[in-house]
Amino acid sequence: MRFCVFGFLSLFLIVSPVSAWFFPNSSAIPPSLRNTTHVFWDAFSNFTGCHHGQNVDGLFRIKKYFQRFGYIPETYTGNFTDDFDDILKNAVELYQKNFRLNVTGELDALTIKHIVVPRCGNPDVVNGTSLMHNGRRKTFEVNFSPGGKVPRLHTVKHYTLFPGEPRWPRDRRDLTYAFDPRNPLTDEVKGVFARAFGRWSEVTALNFTNIESFTTSDITIGFYTGDHGDGEPFDGVLGTLAHAFSPPSGKFHLDADENWVVSGDLDSFLSVTAAVDLESVAVHEIGHLLGLGHSSVEESIMYPTITTGKRKVDLTSDDVEGIQYLYGANPNFNGTSPPAATTRERDTGSFGAAARIDGSSSLSLFLSTVGLFLWILP
Repeated sequence: MRFCVFGFLSLFLIVSPVSAWFFPNSSAIPPSLRNTTHVFWDAFSNFTGCHHGQNVDGLFRIKKYFQRFGYIPETYTGNFTDDFDDILKNAVELYQKNFRLNVTGELDALTIKHIVVPRCGNPDVVNGTSLMHNGRRKTFEVNFSPGGKVPRLHTVKHYTLFPGEPRWPRDRRDLTYAFDPRNPLTDEVKGVFARAFGRWSEVTALNFTNIESFTTSDITIGFYTGDHGDGEPFDGVLGTLAHAFSPPSGKFHLDADENWVVSGDLDSFLSVTAAVDLESVAVHEIGHLLGLGHSSVEESIMYPTITTGKRKVDLTSDDVEGIQYLYGANPNFNGTSPPAATTRERDTGSFGAAARIDGSSSLSLFLSTVGLFLWILP
């Protein structure tokens, strides 16, 4: 006689959502949050005027900043001192070159002004090679007269790629993306990402679709705080805003401590130092997800920094040429930079309009039934 014993196990998993602030516009940000600054980066202004040979209390912190973004190699394992030594001087000079500043090797006022601006968490220098000033040279030949000499015209493309030029495979032109289920985002917030992906698909042969499955999607998006397990911890309000990994990783992480504005409302932005436009950051990080590195062209989407209160979502010609080098052009692209996408603005003027993912509650996920079969043979 054969019979079956079926065991039924029900399993519950408690997952705490990650807290994040979203505001329809900057006027909805409470006064207590409006003028928040990044404590450590803001303190860098104390080093204005420092130069080689000096010893200044706390200078080791700016060395850690430069190491985080690749200007000092990760292989350097010694303890940083407060000496303005050759290591720091070389880092400052490369930083100034990348950002098209006057190369002095000193922490002059303009250099410090750039350093304290909020930025992408991806490095500017990888394995000792700058991703920002290695322009791609293209040569064109033009014959102005029959039998005459053929002038050679040179142009430099400033877009950059990750080392090895990683990209999504040719058989994966329809990419999916999903949001971390611990971030119960509103449709309005998800719409910001849809617009950001759309700006890239308008100009290249890629399509993006939002799906529910976080574990099977090509691209995963989440808001996190502090050390979130990828070796690139976030640092609170301002500082590093987000980071994304090169293909085919698909990981896209944003700092949940920022005051994210979802409407693109710039009119009241200017007086709010801690407001960050979500779509501007999303468009930039998607560029990394697709294989683009940082650009030294300030107008480019792929420029590493963005000042608070600024909205920058339109691809420049350099951004377009870079992404089309990797994936080809969208057949419907007319050869000009795509127009800005229309965004819905909602000016409530009230603090209660902010949407918060509350980390004080918990999310219960019911996992599927686990069946246990025991077959007993006579």
